[in-house]
Amino acid sequence: MPKKKSENIKLKDIQELLGQQTMVILTAIDEKLSKMELRFDKKLDRLTNTLDKFLKRLTDIETEFDMMKADIKRVKKVIKEKLGVELS
Repeated sequence: MPKKKSENIKLKDIQELLGQQTMVILTAIDEKLSKMELRFDKKLDRLTNTLDKFLKRLTDIETEFDMMKADIKRVKKVIKEKLGVELS
Protein backbone atom coordinates (compact mmCIF):
# COMPACT_ATOMS: atom_id res chain seq x y z
CA MET A 1 0.00 0.00 0.00
CA PRO A 2 1.62 3.29 -1.13
CA LYS A 3 2.00 6.05 1.42
CA LYS A 4 0.36 9.40 0.82
CA LYS A 5 2.58 12.35 0.04
CA SER A 6 1.81 14.00 3.37
CA GLU A 7 3.07 10.92 5.15
CA ASN A 8 6.42 11.05 3.36
CA ILE A 9 7.56 14.17 5.24
CA LYS A 10 11.23 13.91 6.04
CA LEU A 11 12.96 15.14 9.17
CA LYS A 12 14.85 17.67 7.04
CA ASP A 13 11.54 19.11 5.78
CA ILE A 14 10.20 19.38 9.33
CA GLN A 15 13.37 21.15 10.47
CA GLU A 16 13.14 23.58 7.56
CA LEU A 17 9.49 24.36 8.29
CA LEU A 18 10.22 24.82 11.98
CA GLY A 19 13.11 27.13 11.10
CA GLN A 20 10.84 29.22 8.89
CA GLN A 21 8.16 29.33 11.57
CA THR A 22 10.75 30.38 14.15
CA MET A 23 11.93 33.22 11.91
CA VAL A 24 8.37 34.46 11.41
CA ILE A 25 7.73 34.40 15.17
CA LEU A 26 11.03 36.11 15.99
CA THR A 27 10.41 38.79 13.37
CA ALA A 28 6.97 39.52 14.81
CA ILE A 29 8.35 39.69 18.34
CA ASP A 30 11.18 41.97 17.20
CA GLU A 31 8.71 44.36 15.56
CA LYS A 32 6.56 44.42 18.68
CA LEU A 33 9.58 45.06 20.91
CA SER A 34 10.75 47.85 18.62
CA LYS A 35 7.39 49.58 18.92
CA MET A 36 7.43 49.16 22.69
CA GLU A 37 10.97 50.54 22.83
CA LEU A 38 9.94 53.63 20.86
CA ARG A 39 7.01 54.26 23.22
CA PHE A 40 9.28 53.76 26.23
CA ASP A 41 11.88 56.17 24.81
CA LYS A 42 9.23 58.85 24.25
CA LYS A 43 7.91 58.47 27.79
CA LEU A 44 11.43 58.52 29.20
CA ASP A 45 12.22 61.69 27.22
CA ARG A 46 9.09 63.37 28.59
CA LEU A 47 9.98 62.33 32.13
CA THR A 48 13.56 63.55 31.70
CA ASN A 49 12.36 66.91 30.37
CA THR A 50 9.89 67.26 33.25
CA LEU A 51 12.61 66.49 35.79
CA ASP A 52 15.02 68.92 34.12
CA LYS A 53 12.44 71.71 34.28
CA PHE A 54 11.63 70.90 37.90
CA LEU A 55 15.31 70.90 38.90
CA LYS A 56 15.86 74.22 37.12
CA ARG A 57 12.95 75.76 39.01
CA LEU A 58 14.25 74.34 42.28
CA THR A 59 17.74 75.68 41.61
CA ASP A 60 16.33 79.10 40.69
CA ILE A 61 14.29 79.19 43.91
CA GLU A 62 17.32 78.17 46.00
CA THR A 63 19.42 80.88 44.36
CA GLU A 64 16.72 83.48 44.98
CA PHE A 65 16.37 82.30 48.60
CA ASP A 66 20.14 82.66 49.16
CA MET A 67 20.03 86.16 47.69
CA MET A 68 17.11 87.10 49.96
CA LYS A 69 19.00 85.78 53.02
CA ALA A 70 21.98 87.95 52.10
CA ASP A 71 19.69 90.97 51.64
CA ILE A 72 18.09 90.41 55.05
CA LYS A 73 21.52 90.18 56.68
CA ARG A 74 22.47 93.53 55.11
CA VAL A 75 19.18 95.10 56.23
CA LYS A 76 19.75 93.84 59.80
CA LYS A 77 23.29 95.24 59.73
CA VAL A 78 22.07 98.64 58.58
CA ILE A 79 19.29 98.71 61.20
CA LYS A 80 21.81 97.82 63.90
CA GLU A 81 24.26 100.51 62.71
CA LYS A 82 21.68 103.28 62.19
CA LEU A 83 19.18 102.54 64.95
CA GLY A 84 21.23 100.51 67.40
CA VAL A 85 18.61 97.79 67.40
CA GLU A 86 19.67 94.19 66.92
CA LEU A 87 17.15 91.93 65.23
CA SER A 88 17.38 88.23 65.85
